[in-house]
Amino acid sequence: MAQARSKRGFAAMDRQKQREIASKGGQSVPSDKRSFSKDPELAAQAGRKGGQSVAPQSRSFSQNRALAAQAGRKGGEARGARAGGAGTEVQRRAS
Repeated sequence: MAQARSKRGFAAMDRQKQREIASKGGQSVPSDKRSFSKDPELAAQAGRKGGQSVAPQSRSFSQNRALAAQAGRKGGEARGARAGGAGTEVQRRAS
């Protein structure tokens, strides 16, 4: 039987402190120096390269459109919840 391990370091901090520290990583580079923010084509190329590095049979979204649609809906709902629950027009009509 595995022994329970106590949380130490970052895991032992309260959630707010973890968020403060984690957000500093995103703030460490000014937005004008972030290459993807300045060059959308570079971002698109990186996305394509990442997608091509996965074998076609392992690309679950390309093999299962229903799964992709479900994930997209879930992401949209989560985004709407973060934005104060306003949601999209489609979500409001569906309610």
